[in-house]
Amino acid sequence: MANVVVVGSQWGDEGKGKIVDWLSERADVVVRFQGGHNAGHTLVIDGVTYKLNMLPSGVVRGGKLSIIGNGVVLDPWALLKEIDSIRKQDINISPENLCIADNAPLILPLHGNLDRAREEALGKAKIGTTGRGIGPAYEDKVARRAIRVGDLADPEVLDDKINKLLFHHNALLRGLGMEEIDGNNLLGQLIELAPKLLPYADAVWKKLDEARKLGKRILFEGAQGTMLDIDHGTYPFVTSSSVVAGQAAAGSGQGPGTIDYVLGITKAYTTRVGSGPFPTELEDKVGQGLGKRGREFGTVTGRPRRCGWFDAVLVRQAVKVNGINGIALTKIDVLDGMDEIKLCTGYRIDGKFYDHLPASTVKQQKVEAIYESMEGWADTTEGARSWAELPATAVQYIRRIEELIEAPVALLSTGPEREASILVHDPFIG
Repeated sequence: MANVVVVGSQWGDEGKGKIVDWLSERADVVVRFQGGHNAGHTLVIDGVTYKLNMLPSGVVRGGKLSIIGNGVVLDPWALLKEIDSIRKQDINISPENLCIADNAPLILPLHGNLDRAREEALGKAKIGTTGRGIGPAYEDKVARRAIRVGDLADPEVLDDKINKLLFHHNALLRGLGMEEIDGNNLLGQLIELAPKLLPYADAVWKKLDEARKLGKRILFEGAQGTMLDIDHGTYPFVTSSSVVAGQAAAGSGQGPGTIDYVLGITKAYTTRVGSGPFPTELEDKVGQGLGKRGREFGTVTGRPRRCGWFDAVLVRQAVKVNGINGIALTKIDVLDGMDEIKLCTGYRIDGKFYDHLPASTVKQQKVEAIYESMEGWADTTEGARSWAELPATAVQYIRRIEELIEAPVALLSTGPEREASILVHDPFIG
């Protein structure tokens, strides 16, 4: 059986929750491999809503092993709070079904404070981060001064690491005119935290290797979207981690051969939260209508999402960068009732045609979308469970998307309910 990676093919918020829920039911192991608690998945199971930020979606189902990999930056206080919250919904969480990589870096309170201070200082040029310390925590990881989960087991090592960490951070805080961090206070907080977190810590790479040998189905659950990737996204308006499919292996301690199928979650139009370029953005009644019908508000931030036409250029780029085998097309029903629907098929920058989004921030700001118009449909697609139930023009729209992005639709979502889906190809079959 195949191991599946789920990634967002746009700027996140593509509707991964429902798809991941469906896949996680059929998986044996579910792995988070990047990001932090800036991601949000909402799952609805038997009428009960579960909102997850750090926890892999497998935790809400019995008999699954959920893993937080080394590619994640972990806010331990936020995680423990989330565990308590989910337990109140009668979900059992223990070291038997949740494992955290002992080499995963920690997000500390100082990271969140620094994140928010920087955003405020940027003013109108702000990135649009969630302010939860994700970026500063990744900075410390790359600079080799991060405190990791396994460090909590040794107070002496922990004390030394805190001193080295604060040598950098307190100098930075002085430069910003902010209050410095008390090392002893931070040490006390982490020592108090250690016995609550350490029981979950383990060598994740080894756990996954054992699962593979036993023929277990592994679902690698991505967060955010490809265009927010630190390398391949609309830099600098991106997240601080690698969100593409290749990170599933690196962020969990597995080789690239572990990945058998990459499923790209793709919205039938385009949305974005926060700042940055958005070639197909609609700042008119059409865009407002998409936002209203699609209930486009951020799961974590609650911020309204910017809306626009489907951008086939960006999604095709995501298909290539991730090695996407098939897409799950979501929210097609939001387009119901529209007389005309447009697809972006290319870009024009300073009079020159582009079939991709250039890395240059200057060029990204100058992008003009080239559109192809298609006839809309009056009948509803909501709740359809077969191609025969779809309006003919809706099928034409979907087929045109497949042509433009050079990837097939493996799954079509026609509403928020799990049953409102049309399965074309099962990713776990490979």
